[in-house]
Amino acid sequence: MPSHLHRAPRPIADGRSQEMLNAQPVEAAATTEAGFKLRGLRWWIVGLIFLATLINYVDRLTISVLAPAITRDLGLTNTEFGGILTWFLLAYTISQGLSGKLYDRVGTKRGFVYSITLWSFAAMAHAFARGLASLSVFRFVLGLGEAGNWPGAAKTVAEWFPVRERALGMAVFNSGAAIGSVVAPPLIVWLSLTYGWQTTFIVTGALGFAWLALWLLFYQTPDCHKWLSERERRLIREGQQDDDAKSLAAGQSAPLGWRELLRYREVWAIILSRFLTDPVWWLYISWLPKYLADARGFSLAKIGLFAWVPYVAADAGSLSGGWLSGHLIKRGWSVNRARKLVILIAALLMPAGIFAAFADDAMVALALIGVVLFGFQVWINNVQTLPSDLFPDRAVASVAGLGGTGAGIGSMIFTLGTGWVVDHFSYVPVLVAAGLLAPFGTLILFALSGRIGRVRLKPPLTVAGS
Repeated sequence: MPSHLHRAPRPIADGRSQEMLNAQPVEAAATTEAGFKLRGLRWWIVGLIFLATLINYVDRLTISVLAPAITRDLGLTNTEFGGILTWFLLAYTISQGLSGKLYDRVGTKRGFVYSITLWSFAAMAHAFARGLASLSVFRFVLGLGEAGNWPGAAKTVAEWFPVRERALGMAVFNSGAAIGSVVAPPLIVWLSLTYGWQTTFIVTGALGFAWLALWLLFYQTPDCHKWLSERERRLIREGQQDDDAKSLAAGQSAPLGWRELLRYREVWAIILSRFLTDPVWWLYISWLPKYLADARGFSLAKIGLFAWVPYVAADAGSLSGGWLSGHLIKRGWSVNRARKLVILIAALLMPAGIFAAFADDAMVALALIGVVLFGFQVWINNVQTLPSDLFPDRAVASVAGLGGTGAGIGSMIFTLGTGWVVDHFSYVPVLVAAGLLAPFGTLILFALSGRIGRVRLKPPLTVAGS
């Protein structure tokens, strides 16, 4: 039998008294009742979220990797291509807040079913695009579905991990974005050169339905998952705040509304910092293949060979950023001090994109872009952990969704502007502007958030005269 699986001991049936049986340890009794256990179940759960995130990015990047071929075949300008990307971001922005509310109301299991079904159908529909209008519609629907991955993942990590492991849990699932970005260029280019870009969309879009089968088979919340041992259940609850228990006792178990959440400066700290900093990631996710083709003279085959390189650095940033803050907390650092130090270091790395704009050698530019993406993943991994650091579980997905809304608005403005600037000038002003955003966004984050710790919730808003 594999080492990670073990079966609970059989119930004792040798005639001993009921009192003797009752004297057995609680964990043994619970294990006996529940059957076999899967050790480290929380890591299997976050592994599923990692796979969903990887598929999310493969589906998202298909159009970016194939941009040179699609814009040529459909006769699109850079401004029009920027507009298509902006339709995705508009839907993504709208859906971040809505998806956060959805996951807080229906739970993570059903929430992911809704999200991945919608985005997988939309991804496959791209194969039937015939021009600017149809491609814009399909990107819009894709954005509605894909946005749910992040508030859903943040809520899953909050449910399944103790506070000191949450940044690492976020790092594991967030690394799916980087690994997806590594896998996507060679996979997509190979599919396109072999079968055509239309078939490529069908194949990549179908990946979500394979994941959905695993999710429905495997996932339950910690409270009712029968493969979860009592020992791990206690570990998950270790160090978690008792705010939710107090809220339940007070009859306040319903998710907090947006109006109530926006009363907290900590929520605005997350929204505004992501408004300013997330466009850095979206710039390279959306435009890197096009930049390599237009500014560096790469062919589609060469894009497949080299466009994935910066995302290896991004993956390293995601994992190391989550590990570092968790390591510091384990060594006795406060959550406030650990998170802020790691976030600050990451913000100071992202101006490397300014030097990439003026690099003469394309490979040097790619290496500098790798530094930017390393820094961003360290940054976002810790910032996305803040909702669970600051708020009780019943509000985590909603706060994460509001942060994603801010990120989407900022990224939408920047992405649309990028197409216009490139058509009229070059990529240089865009890369310089992006290099300045992260330090400024981090200053806003620190100024508004204050000390990172559990927020004391205010009394619910009431309607006058009620």
